Amino acid sequence: MDVPFLKMNGLGNDFVVIDARKHVVTVGSGAARRIGDRHHGVGFDQLLVIGEGKHGADAEMRIWNADGDEVESCGNGTRCVASLILGETGKPRMSLWTKGGLLDCTRESDGRITVNMGAPKLEWQEIPLAERMDTRILDIKMGPIDAPVLFGPSAVNMGNPHCIFFVENAEAHDLKKIGPMLEYHPLFPERANITIAQVKSKSEIRAHVWERGVGQTLACGTAACATAVAAARKRLTGRQVRVVLDGGPLDIEWRESDGHVLMTGPTELSFTGTLPAHYFEAAR
Repeated sequence: MDVPFLKMNGLGNDFVVIDARKHVVTVGSGAARRIGDRHHGVGFDQLLVIGEGKHGADAEMRIWNADGDEVESCGNGTRCVASLILGETGKPRMSLWTKGGLLDCTRESDGRITVNMGAPKLEWQEIPLAERMDTRILDIKMGPIDAPVLFGPSAVNMGNPHCIFFVENAEAHDLKKIGPMLEYHPLFPERANITIAQVKSKSEIRAHVWERGVGQTLACGTAACATAVAAARKRLTGRQVRVVLDGGPLDIEWRESDGHVLMTGPTELSFTGTLPAHYFEAAR
């Protein structure tokens, strides 16, 4: 039996969404790779599968990257799934259970979705790093030892590990070249998402993102959150900032009262379709 899907995006960060709440759909790494192939499948940055709620949540969301790896969190994907379910129920808020934890979602008056991404993990073993280190300034250098092109990034875990370099000009660095090397840097045993960020003002950051298992992406919600947290920790910005990604802006607040990170941005339904049953045969 063919499987219905929706193609959605948040600022160009694109997703295939499968609703498995009423009809069981078994997804594995092979199915994710086939669907994610932009030449022979549908293509996506992440595959999102909606399941029945657990742990008190309204629904569950599981996430696979295009390389077939299942991951814990996806900020833009969370907004997309929340937008779908809030549209069904007509309610102003809901919660999603992910492997990265419970996420509360709210529809704003302008139609955008806000996700409470929870508190960032900042200790070296929580990122995780391969050795003890100050996560505000990691011992990583790219380029000549005496004149490195990139150095001293910050690390933040927002349900997945992020490495953020703050630079004078974000457009001057070829992320497609350096991203793969940094993603697999030995300091990151679980690999890392890589961001090149330029602080434009106390309330705005320009950022380019290399996503582990995906490549350079137009937008990444957890990267925007991690970048905002890292900038605030280094006192480069305040705790409320707009992060402008290649696909557009996300508004991020690192709330002082409880340390939670709030991410607000738009979502879009691109099209719908069906996936052939044989894509899922190996998983079954």
